[in-house]
Amino acid sequence: MTANSPADILGELEDAVATCPLDRCARILEGILQLLAGSRDRSQELLANVVDGVLLRLTERVEASALVQLGVELAELKVAPPETLRRLASHDDPDVACPVLLKSQALSMSDLETIATSSSERQQLAIAAREHIEPALADTLVRRGGRAVHLALIGNAGAQLSDAAYLALVAMCAGDDELTKALALRPGTPDPVLRKLLSASPIPNVRAEPRAPSAPPTQAAAPIVPKLPGSAAYASARPEIVALNRIGKLNDSTVNRFAIRGETANLFVALSVLSGAPIEIVEHVMTDDDCEGLVMACRASRLNWQTTLAILSNRSGSRLSYAERVRAQHHFEALLLSTSQWTVRWGEIAARTGTGDPGHRSVKAGVNR
Repeated sequence: MTANSPADILGELEDAVATCPLDRCARILEGILQLLAGSRDRSQELLANVVDGVLLRLTERVEASALVQLGVELAELKVAPPETLRRLASHDDPDVACPVLLKSQALSMSDLETIATSSSERQQLAIAAREHIEPALADTLVRRGGRAVHLALIGNAGAQLSDAAYLALVAMCAGDDELTKALALRPGTPDPVLRKLLSASPIPNVRAEPRAPSAPPTQAAAPIVPKLPGSAAYASARPEIVALNRIGKLNDSTVNRFAIRGETANLFVALSVLSGAPIEIVEHVMTDDDCEGLVMACRASRLNWQTTLAILSNRSGSRLSYAERVRAQHHFEALLLSTSQWTVRWGEIAARTGTGDPGHRSVKAGVNR
């Protein structure tokens, strides 16, 4: 009895697949998948290469739904039939290709670059969402992808962006606030890129909050109860404020603009970041009838008098009289003589307020008597 070579056996299998009914092809495909998935104790690479040719024939003989399932299963394997995997990853149907492009570790970066160059946006988005993306692949996605692909790539912490990719993305950010914001808030964005990114735009579209319409002049003004932003508003504002502070853009001009536009959450978070005080302290001094605590908070934040006056004049719930303005400015100028002392006292006040003792809620406790 003459033993057939592996090549002969494989050829016979391929011939058999070419003539078998479609339903039987589906069963054979399922059996091969089970064999590959359960081959932990065997040579996976050898097995994958042996069945590769059969799988290629089967992909031509089964329905699209079977190809989708095949792609999902092969994407989970560390070692997979290489030619079959590339065929699925390059498939015109995104439902077939995307699971492989997103998860398969058996695809080489070269394969992914080739596919990213010629595939549709949906396939490119799947590649941009991979757990790990090397710089060369990221460069290809930046060059060949559209805006949605760029946003996905920027938002992927596992994507390694080269200097060239950063420069290309900065150029694309012109006039695109969403792209600018995404790149500015990306943790790995280098400081020189951030400065270049925001140099043409003082503030990357920080969300403005609508101001309540003022009462008609003919009506008696009712007492205004200040409405504080919620925790969700603070959480939304903080990443942008921190990014501005990181590149030196959280300055008098920016804070002044927050105050004038009534962007309450942005203003409160900015004071908290600049002064180092908890947001509860900022809320307290912003709503306190006496303005001395707020003046001290602004001084601790190293803001100038014009910015401090803008904050005092535009906070809701109170209107600054001439006498209060003169007193506030005198207090502010007195604080200028001992900046470090007042900053330390501001920290002590924050600690006392954090104890939750109502008797220590007054920020005036830290003002020099």
